[in-house]
Amino acid sequence: MVKRRPLAEGLKSTPKADPEKERAFLSEARKAKRAPTTKPTKPKSDVADQATIPLPPASNIQAEQQPEQSLGRSPLTTRLRSDIGVALKRASLERQLAGQSPHTVQDILEVVLEPWLKSHGYLK
Repeated sequence: MVKRRPLAEGLKSTPKADPEKERAFLSEARKAKRAPTTKPTKPKSDVADQATIPLPPASNIQAEQQPEQSLGRSPLTTRLRSDIGVALKRASLERQLAGQSPHTVQDILEVVLEPWLKSHGYLK
């Protein structure tokens, strides 16, 4: 078994590295940073085969196949008073444990903010 030694002792006696290996390692790291990320392309023969596949006219596509526009979520960062933040997190946890909905902080805030925004004319 190897004799244990203090960390400070190990830092004092660092082995010498090969300068050529150091340069090679650094140049590879630089090449990797500069290399653009490209997706592999298909051979031209595959592209030509795909061009001959007939596509159905747009009028034949049913409305139910097209995705509906849904309201997405946008990130919003804000700061709350500590007591409100603690109460909101506690409400979220207790509602989740009780199986009540809404129980996430996000959903609770949406439920509360929507009526206020509507009553003040900011939301239709």
